[in-house]
Amino acid sequence: MLIAKSWWDSVDMLASHMIGYLFKADKDLRNKWIQKWMASDNMWLQRTCLIFQLKYASEIDLDLLKALILELKSINQFFIQKAIGWSLRQSARFYPEEVQEFVEENEDLSGLAKREALKHFL
Repeated sequence: MLIAKSWWDSVDMLASHMIGYLFKADKDLRNKWIQKWMASDNMWLQRTCLIFQLKYASEIDLDLLKALILELKSINQFFIQKAIGWSLRQSARFYPEEVQEFVEENEDLSGLAKREALKHFL
């Protein structure tokens, strides 16, 4: 469904609910598919990797998210950059200092990603 019905609304719902739930329950499954999806050239699969933790609250794996962002930050694609900012903004609710520090350290994040990430700080 992520590939066949690719658009932001269907991908975002599947990623943050169904896939997020599955990946939270099984880290081996998570790691297997994240590796495959990140290696793909499919932006919807890569976006899923960035946002599947949106509902995790304080249980987010911030180190994993940062690593994924570093891998995708140079992709000049609106839906990827928006997902980077959105995932950081959501993480900042529980880890504000870490998110601010990450954004400051990564000056080459896109303007869109930075604006989204720091929306509640500005």
